Parts: sequence; C-alpha cells; structure tokens
Amino acid sequence: MDGFSLALLEDYEEKLDQDGQNYLRRVRSGSQRMAQLIDDLLKLSKMSRGELHREKVNLSAIVSEITENLQEVQPKSSVRLKIEEDVLAFVDERLMRAALVNLLNNAWKFTSKKETAEISFGQKIENGETVYFVSDNGAGFDMKYADKLFGAFQRLHTTNEFEGTGIGLATVQRIINRHGGMIWAESELDKGTTFYFKVNK
Repeated sequence: MDGFSLALLEDYEEKLDQDGQNYLRRVRSGSQRMAQLIDDLLKLSKMSRGELHREKVNLSAIVSEITENLQEVQPKSSVRLKIEEDVLAFVDERLMRAALVNLLNNAWKFTSKKETAEISFGQKIENGETVYFVSDNGAGFDMKYADKLFGAFQRLHTTNEFEGTGIGLATVQRIINRHGGMIWAESELDKGTTFYFKVNK
C-alpha cells in the first residue's frame, strides 16, 4: 500500500489536485503507522520467548551507545546527559538493551519540546536493593493515569503531540518481569518523568 501510494505520488502527482495528493499522503502515513505497529507487536511477542542468558553487563556503556546514536539520528541542539559510570547488572544483555532503547527513546521524544533536554541514567540503593533509573525533564504525565502506563496500546499523549504506537513500555515491563524484577514511574506534568526498575539477582 505504501509502495503503490508512493509510486502514484511520484509518477502522477501533476495529474492529481491538492485534495488527491493529500489523500494519498494520508494513505501512506496510515500504512507506515500500521507497519510500525506490526513490527512493535512482533518485538513484544519475542520478548516472551527464549531463554535468558544472564551475565554481568555494563549498563552505562549501553546507555552511552544509545544516546550517541539518538543524537546522530535525532539531533538535539541542547541536551544535558548525565550517565553514571560503570553501572553494572546481572542481566540478559540483548533484552536489557531493548528495554533501555525504549526508555531512552521515550526520554528523547518527550523532551523534544524543551529548550534544554535533561536526561539521566544511574542507580541507587533502596532497602538494600539496587534500583536503576532513567530520568528526564520532559512532558511528564498525571500520576492518576500511572496504572495505564505499561499496557499495550495505552497512550497518555496523543499522536499529534508525540508519535508512537503504545507498545514500547509494555515491552520494557515484559523484559523486566522476565528478569524477576519490577518497573514503576514517578512523573509530573511538564516537569518530567523518572522510570525506576530493579531485577532479581
């Protein structure tokens, strides 16, 4: 659908009036969103299968790689990154990388309207347990909707405000659950969000 719509726009654009061109662009946009949704659903499904291969992983190094890539793909004119060094965890590296990609993509996306984005990653000790966190100063959300946060297709912002399919945080929760851990968030509208997670050793 997307391919044929693109071909029409490229080869027959001059024969279509403004309304026709707009309709085709909407068809393309819808088909691209559907393709992304299907990809995200497949990724979510994969997170439930296969064995965990746990090892000691430097999460700080992974976070640095992800944010460097984000800056290349979606440059920000002003971003303050605070990444605690040598944060280690005994996890499946492939799955935890996928979780951090989703969390950092969210932080990057929801700080897009801030003059200066602030994104942090680190760890702290609570009740003798290590808790990891990804924090930002972005759009935030009302905590009364926090119970919807990790449900598939649940969105606390419209697609007009921020793009997305509503699968990312469901994927993150599934990964953390597979590690015997838990994830939660603290947030305030227009002041940012912090995601906390811990894994079972």
